[in-house]
Amino acid sequence: MNNLFRRIGLAFRIFFRTLFNATIAEQVARIFAGGAPAATPTPVAQPKQPPAAKPPARREAITLLAALQREARLVDFVQESLAGYSDAQIGAAVRDIHRDCGVVFERLFALRPAVAEEEGAEVDIPAGFDPNRWRLTGKVAGQPPFHGRLVHPGWEATICEVPTWSGDPAAARIVAPAEVEVR
Repeated sequence: MNNLFRRIGLAFRIFFRTLFNATIAEQVARIFAGGAPAATPTPVAQPKQPPAAKPPARREAITLLAALQREARLVDFVQESLAGYSDAQIGAAVRDIHRDCGVVFERLFALRPAVAEEEGAEVDIPAGFDPNRWRLTGKVAGQPPFHGRLVHPGWEATICEVPTWSGDPAAARIVAPAEVEVR
């Protein structure tokens, strides 16, 4: 009787191993066909997968914003209430911010017009145009090609050189550090 229970247990194990393991299923089929079971293949060592890359502690958008603040004081300007300033004072501040932001954009992106034509030029938009390059406005109807007047040539970054941030993860969202004058 003990032998019977042992065989029933073996039958259940074989059933489930055969059901869920293709290699075992092939060996059982070979035995039932009158052959000998194949030697168990030596598992091939799988190459170690490199650990998943950790997301950066700081997003490039914050690094860009920090550069615009550091070099052009853009965040200070945008966050400042302009109610107490004259138009002349605002204009003088904007002139410097405009120039300094342009320097940052040129260094990090080398921006150029997305299309060569000048504003106001007549342009043809071909069938199959890329909607990321062309935004159509006005009376858009039917299928391309389209013809119209260029309102804005768009901008294209010819490089993207946002610096990699290497600071402490605790300061990853700091756009500009607090400044303290020590006396």
